[in-house]
Order: sequence, then structure tokens, then C-alpha cells
Amino acid sequence: MLDHLLPALALMLILEGAMPFLLPKMWRQTFSRLISFNDGQLRFMGLLSIVIGLFVMYCAG
Repeated sequence: MLDHLLPALALMLILEGAMPFLLPKMWRQTFSRLISFNDGQLRFMGLLSIVIGLFVMYCAG
């Protein structure tokens, strides 16, 4: 399992770092908008991200 977990973690870090590296102004604007969301909206965004991730994993596997 660890042989799949570490590459997945590495890929996540690469993707998470790409936006602030390539588009720092847009990244900052996005986070300033996220700060204004209430807890319910943030939870929905998190849930949506989880569902999309699970769907992609299901399709890839």
C-alpha cells in the first residue's frame, strides 16, 4: 500500500504547489474569496472535492 500512497502524496503536493508557483496573484485572490465563505459553503466544497476524487479513482481503477 505504501508503494501507492507515497506517489499519490507526491502528486498531490505537485498539483497543490503548481497554482501558487505559476499564478500567485490568482491563487491569492482565490483564497481571499474562500475566506468570505461560511462554514456550510466550505464543507460543501470539501465534500464536492472528495466525491470528485472518489469518482476519478473509481474510473481509473
